[in-house]
Amino acid sequence: MIHHNLLLILALFFLMALLYLLSQRLKISYPIFLVIGGLAISFIPEMPAINIDPDLIFLIFLPPLLFEAAWHVSWNLLWKWRRSILVLGFGLVFATSAAIAYFSVAVIPGFTLALGFLLGGIISPPDAVAATSVLKGMAVPRRGLAILEGESLVNDAASLTIFRFALVCILTGSFVVKDALISFSVLSVMGVVVGLVIAHILYLILRYWAKASSITTPITLIAPYIMYIVAESLEWSGVLAVVSGGLFLSFRSTDYLNYHTRMQTAEVWETVGFLLNGFVFILIGLELPVIVNGLGNYSLREAIYYALLIVVMVIIIRIVLVYVSAFLPRILSPRIRREEKSPGLKLPFIIGWAGMRGVVSLASALAIPLTLSDGTAFPQRNLILFITFVVILTTLIFQGLTLPLFIKLLKVKEIDDYIPEEEQIAAIRLQLDKEALQHLQSNYSYEIEHYDAINRVKSNLETSVATAEAILGDNGNNEDIKTAGGLSQKILLELINIRRQGLIAMRIEKKYDDKVLKKLEHNLDLEEARLSKS
Repeated sequence: MIHHNLLLILALFFLMALLYLLSQRLKISYPIFLVIGGLAISFIPEMPAINIDPDLIFLIFLPPLLFEAAWHVSWNLLWKWRRSILVLGFGLVFATSAAIAYFSVAVIPGFTLALGFLLGGIISPPDAVAATSVLKGMAVPRRGLAILEGESLVNDAASLTIFRFALVCILTGSFVVKDALISFSVLSVMGVVVGLVIAHILYLILRYWAKASSITTPITLIAPYIMYIVAESLEWSGVLAVVSGGLFLSFRSTDYLNYHTRMQTAEVWETVGFLLNGFVFILIGLELPVIVNGLGNYSLREAIYYALLIVVMVIIIRIVLVYVSAFLPRILSPRIRREEKSPGLKLPFIIGWAGMRGVVSLASALAIPLTLSDGTAFPQRNLILFITFVVILTTLIFQGLTLPLFIKLLKVKEIDDYIPEEEQIAAIRLQLDKEALQHLQSNYSYEIEHYDAINRVKSNLETSVATAEAILGDNGNNEDIKTAGGLSQKILLELINIRRQGLIAMRIEKKYDDKVLKKLEHNLDLEEARLSKS
């Protein structure tokens, strides 16, 4: 019955929230906790199995997750480290998939090369959510974080393309390299075209028709599904359509979002991303016992042996190729040596060790059809699922728990020159305040002289400019900047709290309209949100 399944799913969402809170208390990455929690739940007696139609896996999970990743990517950092991102995103995925394919054929009885590439396409892409949740709050060079996030955006498209071609080869029984390359080029290019065309249409609607309205957020929610479904129905790459469309809408978001819709959209997408990612991570643990029971001709011991061999190979391949991609271009190109500082030996190891598998790998594995086109069972499906689950579990738990230890032991320092965040914030506010003050003095000199309210606005801006100049003027002492900025933020938050208490008292007195008080309270919420995020 649908209401029983719905109740189970809602219960899992609630449990997911509790596990997330617990992970925050224990300072452990929440994907690790969710996987372990799902595994523990699966052993509860009479626990019903959750079965999702493989055809719906990609449709439900991939479009919003890919769109969210594209939405939050930093364009400047993506472009700055494009070489490393493309090398890892495409080169590492293809190399890992090929290595896993030939290795699995040599090790696993009955495995074909097509099945090997299918497995390689599934387990080759690292998961950005798992890596960034582990690295959150840790002293990791910005270059490393930018490369990990940018890589995850590219490698999803590359791995899913390999998965798609391997699946077609298994289902049809034929594979021609020339035809595959032509098909790959067409579906990739046209997938990007579809994504950009739909993104432009939605952009025009959002900017000129529904600008800054309550419908903005719902449109961004349905956008990735439209891009994916249209591209896939035309037999082009839905993944690349979502990524390219998401990047465009993110880049032009300032044209159609105001402060309210921007805050609303960010909060909604944060919630949707957490629920989808969390559900997939908890599903990893829930499904493992079901997969174990369906191994068929392979014993559990054999399956674990094959899976652990592939885990070791996946980890080693990534670390080796990360070092190759970091240093080989520097050896071959004097220009790269001039333009980029050497990453050193520590940062490539951290990037390599951060290659935890997660959502996309699980979604790909679960999307393998149950049967072939002739109705026979899909060959080695449960073994592929089991190996995928073990790779995800091992990399998440083993690498996820040891990554913070390696970062502390290696003491990786910032490599590139950049302005500290506190100084950037102070400098930006100073520039904006100066421009606002200049505009006020140029256009409202009469009003400043004759109206006290306007003169107070000018005085407040002058005070803000003087404060920012004082903070920035201490010979670049970043510690003083941070201390002064933090103290200023603390005082402003205290003042907001005092104002909020005053509004509560006014509401009790019933002297002013509730509508007016709520509007002022909302303004305080916005100011507090700005200060809390700065």
